[in-house]
Amino acid sequence: MSAAITGTGSYIPSISISNSDFGAHKFLNSDGSPFKHENNVIIEKFKAITGIEKRRYAENNLNTSDIAFLAAEKAIADAAINKEELDYIIFAHNFGDVAHGQSQADTVPSLASRVKHLLRIKNPKCVAYDLLFGCPGWIEGLIQANAYIKSGMAEKCLVIGAETLSRIVDPHDRDCMIYSDGAGATIIEAKEGSGQVLAHSSATYAFDEAYFLYFGKTFASPSDDNTKYIKMYGRKIYEFAVTHVPQAMKDCLDESNVGIDKVKKIFIHQANEKMDAAIVKRFYGLFQMEMPEGIMPMNIHEMGNSSVATIPTLFDMVRKGKIENQEVQKGDVIIFASVGAGMNVNAIVYTV
Repeated sequence: MSAAITGTGSYIPSISISNSDFGAHKFLNSDGSPFKHENNVIIEKFKAITGIEKRRYAENNLNTSDIAFLAAEKAIADAAINKEELDYIIFAHNFGDVAHGQSQADTVPSLASRVKHLLRIKNPKCVAYDLLFGCPGWIEGLIQANAYIKSGMAEKCLVIGAETLSRIVDPHDRDCMIYSDGAGATIIEAKEGSGQVLAHSSATYAFDEAYFLYFGKTFASPSDDNTKYIKMYGRKIYEFAVTHVPQAMKDCLDESNVGIDKVKKIFIHQANEKMDAAIVKRFYGLFQMEMPEGIMPMNIHEMGNSSVATIPTLFDMVRKGKIENQEVQKGDVIIFASVGAGMNVNAIVYTV
């Protein structure tokens, strides 16, 4: 029995924030000193590196669990299943519900339980739990759902990736321009002759790398505000990602016994356009090949980096023909790959 993706859904917030909206920000270095460049120069350099022109922010009345519920509804409808037959709801996120204008994360009850409540599922044997695994959380949830199904412990799973990062960014940190909000959901079912996870791999590098992404205070100084924000060592993350992710992808593909020439699409975490391109180019370089044109769908230009939500929202959009010149068809071999806080890396080879 294989684990097939039978339904997808996403929630893309309606509020679109352009790069020009950051023109009045007071950007500071980590020591509190001002940048020597004007904001228009900072923004242009940011766009050149990340590829981000716009990003989406959740509406003020919606939290992470709310947008996850909206994406889950669409995935359930797309798969045409009875929600009461779900065995597991696996919700990958990193910061819980952070209400608009607040800074404190709310994770009790779990966000997965909140989604189950909003879906009005009565079945107590539908087990709902949260998964914290950094940006690769949705892929890790997919790996867990696959394990449940292959072991006979489950027949239907709902795997969600959602985040509202716009509420935990330091407005004085130029990295605040990277982050966005969104939610993607996927139904995984036990099916014969349908989609299949051919191989997967995961790794955690925490000896020296654990705090490449972390929670820290605002760059504004002096400050007696104890509120903490998402922070990162961008150069270290870039070097880590381009070193470890290509090899993880190759190891996964080798285990699947599928030739590199059979791979139709690579869905990679929409973190940074330049970094993502470098990862995929290095992956093909391991096979002494050039990166094929169109192999890597991207929506970071319009959506920004919504962390754990980037891959499921991107896959949903491509699957439903919402990204120009990109599609997946039955039988296609695709790769999902991600890197993020922890530092965690994972990949899946999947046949549609």
